[in-house]
Amino acid sequence: MDEFSTEAQKELKYYVYRLIDPRSGDTFYVGKGKGNRLFAHVQQALSEDSEESTNLKLKQISEIVAAGLDPIHVIHRHGITDEKTAFEVEAALMDAYPGLTNIQGGHSSGARGCMNAKQIEEMYNAQEAEIEHSVLFILVNRTAVEGSSLKEATQGNWKLNPQRANKAEFILSIVDGIIRAAWFAKDEWQPADDRWHFEAVQAPKQIQEQYVGKRIPAEYRKPGASNPIKYSY
Repeated sequence: MDEFSTEAQKELKYYVYRLIDPRSGDTFYVGKGKGNRLFAHVQQALSEDSEESTNLKLKQISEIVAAGLDPIHVIHRHGITDEKTAFEVEAALMDAYPGLTNIQGGHSSGARGCMNAKQIEEMYNAQEAEIEHSVLFILVNRTAVEGSSLKEATQGNWKLNPQRANKAEFILSIVDGIIRAAWFAKDEWQPADDRWHFEAVQAPKQIQEQYVGKRIPAEYRKPGASNPIKYSY
């Protein structure tokens, strides 16, 4: 099956789904959409050269298809009438499945996502940082950190304007609304297909003490914001 009937699409409205690898039973992608969005990932993987792609989702789908199988599609909620609610359901489902191939975290996952009681208290009781430099904030998905080091998760690859990114004095890693590390770029940002990455060098001790462990300012924590890249300049 590679598409829904017109009747089914009308009833589905917005829906939230996940893709499962039949070889392991592991969920590797969570998404939301309308119409035939559910099937678009397989179609994209079949139309692109997975060996040349840096997209982990497409690589995994290509491997599944090469094994003579198809990803398992599961729709968790459908009939959602507005996109805002669909984003909320998607974000909650993403938090429930660590290790996803999603490039970006769910909407507001950094500010209102899955946390334990200590993390909640830390986020709302931590002192708010006063930004005194030209800073690029990178909101890092917690699941990405669990699969690698914070440095690796911060370095990229990201969709951004490299000319603007190169103007940053420092780059701050944000996890769950708290500044976890401060870096500067060793060289200019480098391309990786349609995204960009940089080589991170730990910021001086004075900068670490000024920012690390503090809460990201309110103007950079707008509810519903999905772009993980933010600038202070």
